[in-house]
Amino acid sequence: MEMGNHSWGTDFILVGLFQYGQMDALLFTVITILFAVALIGNITLVLLIRMDRRLHTPMYFLLSQLSIIDMMYISTTVPKMAANFLSDTKTISFLGCEIQAFVFLSLGGSEALLLGFMSYDRYIAICQPLHYPVLMSRKICCSMVSCAWSSSSINALVHTLYAFQLPFCGSRIVNHFFCEVPSLLPLVCEDTSQYEHTILMSGLVILMLPFLAILASYACVLVVVFQMHSGKGQSRALSTCSSHLTVASMFYVTTLSTYTQPHSLHSPSRDKVLAVLYSVVTPVLNPFIYSLRNN
Repeated sequence: MEMGNHSWGTDFILVGLFQYGQMDALLFTVITILFAVALIGNITLVLLIRMDRRLHTPMYFLLSQLSIIDMMYISTTVPKMAANFLSDTKTISFLGCEIQAFVFLSLGGSEALLLGFMSYDRYIAICQPLHYPVLMSRKICCSMVSCAWSSSSINALVHTLYAFQLPFCGSRIVNHFFCEVPSLLPLVCEDTSQYEHTILMSGLVILMLPFLAILASYACVLVVVFQMHSGKGQSRALSTCSSHLTVASMFYVTTLSTYTQPHSLHSPSRDKVLAVLYSVVTPVLNPFIYSLRNN
């Protein structure tokens, strides 16, 4: 097929979680339940924060933004995946694949940066409480959210435009359950090693820096709390930090494993398991961990 019409003339075929239609009915049920729990949990959290004036604080403003991102994040992949469980064709148009990749990258990057800003909020609240009203004003919070959305969207746009102009001249079978840039590179019939270096650098900036900021923030929080010599305060801090770090680590470690490796080292089955963790499980857990475990 000529490069002039390879892009728009052929659909992609999504293999799904398992090849050959294994356990489609069970997976459809499980994924649908997780999707419903994620939507209900995040919608409830956003409504509660909006309705209760006591929750009109920087921490809960950022948490509501995280819930909005999670609702959109899981909605980008799960409906198409669930539909493919019941479909024989499992196709997605080139444009649909491109849009899905762009939206997924934008939301994933926004979540990664927002989690870092949320840890900074906790650091200021506990380690610099007298400066909290100034350092976490409404204007600064809005700037944080705008920075997360704009920078991740620009990064996603660059990667999407570049990746989808590459020559897909071989098979159109994507061994994944959604259109993710690393899963599309094996279909490209030219050397992508230079582009993989760009993905690596983007991953380190968008993912690694916020993760290191989270680790540093919680380390400072724990140091301050343990200096207070309060047994109850120490146990609450450990409970909160450990639960937050568990979910954050699952998100960052799995995404880094996907976006910081050359495609020659990728395992499709492992990549799909990792993708389920950061695209499905994390949006389900976030509203519960960051609200119920927010001592």
